[in-house]
Amino acid sequence: MAHKHEVVVKPFSDVHVKGRMVTATLLHDPTVEGLDVALYMDGSASMESTYGPRGILAKLAPVKNQVEPQMHWMLEYLATKDRDGKLHVAYWATGSGAELELVGELEGSQAKTYRFPGPRSYGKATVLLPVLRDYVAHLRKEVGNGARRGLAVIVTDSQISDPDDVRAYSEQVAKEIAKGRLPRLAFVLVGVGEQVDEEQMEEICHAEYPGVGHLWCHRVADRLEEMPELVAVLVDETMTVAAGGTIEDDRGNVVKTYEARLPAVLEFEVAEGVKAFTLEVAGQRFTQPLPDEDEHHVDDDDHDDGDEEPVLLSPKGGGRGGHGHRH
Repeated sequence: MAHKHEVVVKPFSDVHVKGRMVTATLLHDPTVEGLDVALYMDGSASMESTYGPRGILAKLAPVKNQVEPQMHWMLEYLATKDRDGKLHVAYWATGSGAELELVGELEGSQAKTYRFPGPRSYGKATVLLPVLRDYVAHLRKEVGNGARRGLAVIVTDSQISDPDDVRAYSEQVAKEIAKGRLPRLAFVLVGVGEQVDEEQMEEICHAEYPGVGHLWCHRVADRLEEMPELVAVLVDETMTVAAGGTIEDDRGNVVKTYEARLPAVLEFEVAEGVKAFTLEVAGQRFTQPLPDEDEHHVDDDDHDDGDEEPVLLSPKGGGRGGHGHRH
């Protein structure tokens, strides 16, 4: 008797059942379901030399654009986290230092073809508040398109000019999240070089808000070449489920609680007759049916050791193995 296959529900890649034990492998971290990602690159005057000369000067001085390859890498990586593979990208701290230059909604699949020559007007200060306002406005708009969580990656090589305004606005954002008026979001602040004020960054990032916890995290890189890897580590850590998750059966009974971060493979026991389980994590619920008894066929010859063979549910169209978390 051939086994029929059930469709595995995302974020699972496969589910095994052996007796009353269930092993479920995560296709990816479920907290990134519906994630909207933005990338803001510092456009202040101190960054000008790293972008290299433009126009006729570019022909006279063969100076390499040090930023562009790092932007390509980050754009391609971050797009894998975004729900539609597109990133909201802008230069910030341009012009007066409080302006933004929108690059566009860029697709990660085309990351290596985009040009990042730097902003039209390099900034005279490094004012961060406009970035926060821009991303919150963008996220509000994207909620109507399916966004359920937000992530803004902000790169700077300078001291922040308006830390008090940043802290005050962060407090407002946290209140909106706590009241359910905004989806949960995170700001990832990456500093590059010697001009970064890490103590200032720590003061911004260590703040905790009632009902929300931390909004910010940060890391500092010595060189631009180190920046993409730091971004990847920070994003993975930020998106990992800090509060863990809960497994319930289809009768509403909690069968397993993960206090810390979710592992890539979930293992738990269910009661006789349970037909499905639900993973609840980060305010989202994912229900996965279990196979019916008649889907599990064991030949008479297989009864010698009393063990049952596990039933494998294959995702529609195939699937990948579960992903672990970067530490």
